Amino acid sequence: MIQTTYAPSHSYLPSQIVSTLKLDASIKLLLLASPGNPTGKLISPSSVLDLLTQTRSFWNGVLVLDEAYIDFALPNSSLCTAVTDYPNLVVLQTLSKAFGLAGIRLGFAFAASEIAYYLNCIKAPYNISSPASALGTRALSPDSLAILKHTVTNILHQRDFIVSVLQEEKKARRHGLPGIGDIIGGLDANFVLIQIVNGEGEADNIVSETLYTTLAETMGVVVLFRGNERGCKGALRITIGTEEEMKTLLLRLQEWQNSLT
Repeated sequence: MIQTTYAPSHSYLPSQIVSTLKLDASIKLLLLASPGNPTGKLISPSSVLDLLTQTRSFWNGVLVLDEAYIDFALPNSSLCTAVTDYPNLVVLQTLSKAFGLAGIRLGFAFAASEIAYYLNCIKAPYNISSPASALGTRALSPDSLAILKHTVTNILHQRDFIVSVLQEEKKARRHGLPGIGDIIGGLDANFVLIQIVNGEGEADNIVSETLYTTLAETMGVVVLFRGNERGCKGALRITIGTEEEMKTLLLRLQEWQNSLT
């Protein structure tokens, strides 16, 4: 039986996690996403290590840390090297996000040798395909990593740009009309999470989903509606693209707002 315990979106509550683990010895697996999706928020590495330290004396379980978006967070945010000091820590990363290689379905886990042994025992009886292995090896070469660094830098620049413009759009919203609300996610991933508000300035799923549909069906821009997820009422997740793509998005948002007047 798998027990799932939810904490409020955008919140990381180590004290609550420690209390829950103390009360239920049957919990053997703890999953954390850092940065999370759709929150885009990095959990402080020191906070994760503190949680591991606090639970070391009584919890016989494994903490799995999903770092799929770690390349867009601050440098040295990954805890992949900490597995040498915390044998019940497993860190997951992927080539699907920053590397742009989702099609080859290739990721990797950092773990202590004991856990790696058991993972190998239970994995499917097929190894990584030769094409995926070759592409993955090439992606991790020095030349490819230099390209990755350049690409990530451009994405972070566009993220800063879109955030600044959206904040100005929020200030410029006319009272009584729907528009851009708060940026409610963190800024540690290749996307931003924004609220769409109604005329009263309240986060509104109907307005948000209508905008999502309008952008996709009539304006050629696809974002993700996330309003039905906990703590994300009225939210749209905007993936950061090229400068041209971001300017197109802003233009379409402006056209939408003009259509409401």
